[in-house]
Amino acid sequence: MQALIETVRHNCDIVDARHGGDYGICTYLLKMRELYRWERGLPLGTPLGKDEVGDWLTAREAHLQQLEQAEFRELPIGGQAMDPFDAEAINTALAPHGLVYSAGLVDGARPHFFLGELEGERRADNGFLLRVSGRELARCLNAPPAMTRGSSIFLRRESLRRHLWEKYESWLWSRAHNAMARAAACYPFDSSLEAALDAMVAAEMAVIEAHERGEYQAGLDLGAQWDAMLLDLGQTPAELMARAVRDHLADCTHTLPMLIEGGHEASLHFFVASLGAMRRQLFPSLEAAYHAWLSSGDTRDIARLVARAEDHWRDLARRMLALHERHAGQAARPIAAEAERCVL
Repeated sequence: MQALIETVRHNCDIVDARHGGDYGICTYLLKMRELYRWERGLPLGTPLGKDEVGDWLTAREAHLQQLEQAEFRELPIGGQAMDPFDAEAINTALAPHGLVYSAGLVDGARPHFFLGELEGERRADNGFLLRVSGRELARCLNAPPAMTRGSSIFLRRESLRRHLWEKYESWLWSRAHNAMARAAACYPFDSSLEAALDAMVAAEMAVIEAHERGEYQAGLDLGAQWDAMLLDLGQTPAELMARAVRDHLADCTHTLPMLIEGGHEASLHFFVASLGAMRRQLFPSLEAAYHAWLSSGDTRDIARLVARAEDHWRDLARRMLALHERHAGQAARPIAAEAERCVL
């Protein structure tokens, strides 16, 4: 398997070479620092030497500069050379080896790959296949904890653990009294980082699974035209808005109903803490309902909002599709205008 691991890492490096510059400098350096920690197998929370990280960063950037025009390599599996984007065929070939692989396009139509150890998989009643990975053997600079690819949902436990650590570490710089502070207070971070992360990962695995179930259902509702629309909207504010609308739809159908059932207070805090700028901009009433819950302890305001918002986001998503059908490659401006008009 070493040749396979090296090939997937090579393809991941090409992605980083082409798209590492898409991040702001601070985000890029933080992601590179965590990639260094992953490559070296260092425990989360271990202090990193500035000189060692600096030397590694210099060498890595020189390596990536040589790969900007490189072509993705086929994967060597069982004596065959397989297309690196044919994830389903590759996973069939990898099943006897206890490995899982994903490939596809993420935000801004960037290619994405990862290879990890398969913890388990199960098929749901409505058709999707859930694959859970543990230790990761190859990954890109961008390592989302969960992804939906066609009829498969990938949950990445190691990536989620790192994501939670990065969120907590970023909060430590300011220790602001906010939703992240409330989420962290639910776990023993002050006494045992590993135990806190173990508990938080266990809770958040259920949350990201719920979100991806919502994503899968949204894909069935909106159809293949949605992905075609995102390609035409690539690298525009309208793309960010469309992705935020679909995320809100997924969360209002699956994630938020689960969180407000009771017993998920820590995850509800973390959910609000993790909302990106565009999602906050389009759905300000969600934070208002969250603060009402903090004051009263009653989730009924959130529940009423979620029930109303599900139809709102589904209708808006369909109007976006209609605008794309009408304007095709020129749809970015009218779609953005429609989203701005429909803030909830």
